[in-house]
Amino acid sequence: MSHSTYNRQWAEAQSAIMDLLQQELPAEPVKPERDRLAAFQLLATMYIKYIQIFRKLDQSYDQIVHPQKRRVLRHCLDGVMGRVLELKHEMVNLEFCEYHYFDDVLSDLKLTPNDVEIPIPKYFTNERIDALKEREKVLGQILSRLGPQEKDAKEQDMKMSFEDAIRLIQVHERARQGRLRAKFMREIRQQEERERNAQIRGAPTLDPDVAAVRIQKVWKGYAQRRRTKKEREDEMIFIGMSPPPLPTHVKNTAQSFAVKTEAQRRVTQKMHENEYQQSLITVKDKIRETEGPDIRETMMDQIRQWFIECRDTTGKFPEYPDEDDGGSAQIFKQKDPAELEEELGGDGEKKGKKEKKGKKGKKDKKEKKEKKGKKGKKGKGGDDEEEEEGWKMAASEFVPAVNEATECYKGTWQTRDEQENFSQKHDSELIKEDKRKEVEEEIRIQVDELMREELKNLKAAVDRDKGKGKKGKKSGKKKKKKGKKSGKKGKKGKKKEKDLTPDRTIESLYEELVMQGVIVRAPQNRLLDYEGEYSYLGSTLRQANIEPMPSLSDVRRLVTEFGILPLGSQAVHEKSPLTKSILLAGPRGTGKRMLVNVLCAETGANLFDLSAANIAGKYPGKDGLKMLIHLVFKSSQPSVRFIDCERMFKKKVPKTDPTDPKRLKKELHKALKTIKSEERLLLTPIYKSREEEAFKAWYAKTPLGKKRAKAAAADAEDGGGGKGKKGKKGKKKGGKKKKKK
Repeated sequence: MSHSTYNRQWAEAQSAIMDLLQQELPAEPVKPERDRLAAFQLLATMYIKYIQIFRKLDQSYDQIVHPQKRRVLRHCLDGVMGRVLELKHEMVNLEFCEYHYFDDVLSDLKLTPNDVEIPIPKYFTNERIDALKEREKVLGQILSRLGPQEKDAKEQDMKMSFEDAIRLIQVHERARQGRLRAKFMREIRQQEERERNAQIRGAPTLDPDVAAVRIQKVWKGYAQRRRTKKEREDEMIFIGMSPPPLPTHVKNTAQSFAVKTEAQRRVTQKMHENEYQQSLITVKDKIRETEGPDIRETMMDQIRQWFIECRDTTGKFPEYPDEDDGGSAQIFKQKDPAELEEELGGDGEKKGKKEKKGKKGKKDKKEKKEKKGKKGKKGKGGDDEEEEEGWKMAASEFVPAVNEATECYKGTWQTRDEQENFSQKHDSELIKEDKRKEVEEEIRIQVDELMREELKNLKAAVDRDKGKGKKGKKSGKKKKKKGKKSGKKGKKGKKKEKDLTPDRTIESLYEELVMQGVIVRAPQNRLLDYEGEYSYLGSTLRQANIEPMPSLSDVRRLVTEFGILPLGSQAVHEKSPLTKSILLAGPRGTGKRMLVNVLCAETGANLFDLSAANIAGKYPGKDGLKMLIHLVFKSSQPSVRFIDCERMFKKKVPKTDPTDPKRLKKELHKALKTIKSEERLLLTPIYKSREEEAFKAWYAKTPLGKKRAKAAAADAEDGGGGKGKKGKKGKKKGGKKKKKK
């Protein structure tokens, strides 16, 4: 497609965002929603609309070659991606379930499940392709030094002497020769039998017509079987049970041409980006050379004028703002000398105002606390139960970013005429506007140093004329600064965790973990390879109080939302609700290990295999275990830690088990608490449940399953006359008695 097509697609996405922002940023506060179903419908509708916007922005960002447009697009794309995750967590907290079904919403919006499939941004790996190639190269070099991979433990236990091996080979070779000799002798006897029968019967005779009919039968049977097979294959492709065949001449198809064009546009992106980066340097240097002296003189004149006005108004020179406060930038924000006089008034007035403000602040805080306490009492008591608050959407961390990107789009790109910019290269005028501000800031710092010295000299000259010194003031300032420093030192008195490898580089830690087999090479499985249909009866079954089993499409969506999107983008990971670990549970053969490989392949993450069988005998003892956890959590990001937790949480483990599956249980729990939002780490405990019913029973015992059961029970109580609460209490008491017994 052309540049105009992707620009138009971007414009459509921005138009949809503007409509949603009116709903996200209302002029008046929104009343809480008391109907849970209405709240879910609102969230589901917004969720689906944001996914549609996400799809358009992702494709536009992948193919637009204009470097300045791509920066605005990236900011908006990350914001929309994060908002999708926020809405997902809102729905989970509302319904107490990870799986949601949007059949009715899709029908209202006239959409198909494919229209709301969550895309995986290609920039997750494309923008790190050089680093990933280098990492793969290093991994290959380390593995090549290790030699061939070790075989299974069962195969290693089988030992055989050299003589036994030769004897076994000889036995098998004699058997092979005997079989060949028997085969030859059988063929010779059959040939002799045929010759003998031919001599007895004489030469065979057959009517030509009969021979022709036989040949026709054989040929017609073969042709019909081939035709039937082709029709069956076409029917399976038509109903979607088989994939369509690949074209024989791939180079000449329209699809292959489109793929080639997309790849070519990515190459053009890199070229334009390099030109843009070079232009940033040259434009800034040019502005510094041509406009820098004028900017410096203008600033110095303005600051000197400020000195004079303050001297005329207050009778003394002002104090120059500190660099931490913005320097002379604070001066230009002030409007007139009258306001300056009020700010630089007597110290007594300042202290009085500060005391008043402090008292007011304390009173306000007390009043707020009292109000909060009253509200809490009202909630506990039965007087104001009628004014019970309903559901209200939580504040978003990503809507401001989306709004900011939208304002930038409206101010710069919405009405911009780019007919002459056919190649879609950078705009030098926009660079000048940004770089002029940077040059002004750099010059301002230099000017501030000069003007501070000049102000100091002016004050010294005035003091000499008046016969006054400034030593007392200086000493007072110094004391204040010392006090501030001592306060900072007091804050830094917190203990930090010990670094067990302070003198080692990340590369050396990476190499050690590869040598130990903890970091493994993940197969390049893609999420598209995890094929599965959408559940079209999910909402219908739930309305009938039947909890449907999640389809493969639902699993694919969850892995994308909780794993791939947060791991792939640092900006999204820092602000989105933090997910430290994912539990993949299900029957054997449903693709759990494949999904772990998908997480690594789609995000370019390292795969750490911490399963009990893999780390058995490695890093022994408590100190060794601490070192292993330290190495794993200090290594490069993004990364996925894989654990087969089926045996880790068993009550009893056989003493003969050499893998010690409970070894990581305590240390891993401690390490998970240290994970911060800026660290792109994800733990996947894989659990193999035996049967579907067992899986349902297990899921009902999870924290989320229990919350969902309570919510369903509460809904039943609301329609049953209010007797449910007593029944609940009775059950709880009975349970406690059983536990005591």
